[in-house]
Amino acid sequence: MAVLEYEGQKYQKRKSARVEDVLTIEEVLQITINNFPFTVTMRSPGNDNALIRGLLFSEDVLRDQTIDLPIQYRKKNAITTIANVSLDKKLLGAGIKSTRSLLSVSSCGICGRQELDTTSTFKNCLTKNAKLSIDRLYQSFETMSRLQNDFLRSGGSHAAAAISETGELLSLMEDIGRHNAVDKVIGDLINKKKLDKATGILVSGRISYEIVSKVFCAQIPILAAVSAPSSLAVEYAKQFGLTLLGFCREERATCYANDWRIVG
Repeated sequence: MAVLEYEGQKYQKRKSARVEDVLTIEEVLQITINNFPFTVTMRSPGNDNALIRGLLFSEDVLRDQTIDLPIQYRKKNAITTIANVSLDKKLLGAGIKSTRSLLSVSSCGICGRQELDTTSTFKNCLTKNAKLSIDRLYQSFETMSRLQNDFLRSGGSHAAAAISETGELLSLMEDIGRHNAVDKVIGDLINKKKLDKATGILVSGRISYEIVSKVFCAQIPILAAVSAPSSLAVEYAKQFGLTLLGFCREERATCYANDWRIVG
């Protein structure tokens, strides 16, 4: 589990007490490609292979799912890990030109990018006809909530999960960053050769433009969140054929785009 115990002084009304709290670990992952710096992201350690695979896929750096991803890790210091990916230059996609020059913080994966280039990301409208019953969606959120072990201990991590059309849980990942959790799930699906089986992605927080972008790149037709989507997320979902739902909790949900995939 990516959590640690920390001591704190808790204040409640006019009383105070020394407590032990479980907090989510946040550490630095520096990704290089052929020893050339690509990005630095803050993430919860664990499942780094899946995170890197999903990130390179969603950033249009490596879309070929059949390629084995050779990754070498080394510790730079106590909180920084360097991961070098060795790839033939002929395999690199257009996303390699959008190298992030600033720190990509855990709450917003797009903050460090030099340019916002949608032309290389959104090439074809998502027309996949898979549908999902609203009851299965409710049940899937209950399952994800129950299995968020890091969150249940620390209250400080996000989760993403992939489900099939029948509601089967294909992957569940946690991370301190919402976009990291999504990248980990996509990478895990690629590694398991189950990306084509995924009908929906569930996220525990809000939905931003970047999460819509990642899910669209993976050609997963339904994206649903516990919290709200942003206006830009809704606009992109409408334009590119993605079914987008927010406020999915307590057997409630609001669909903001392409509701024809939701039945029941």
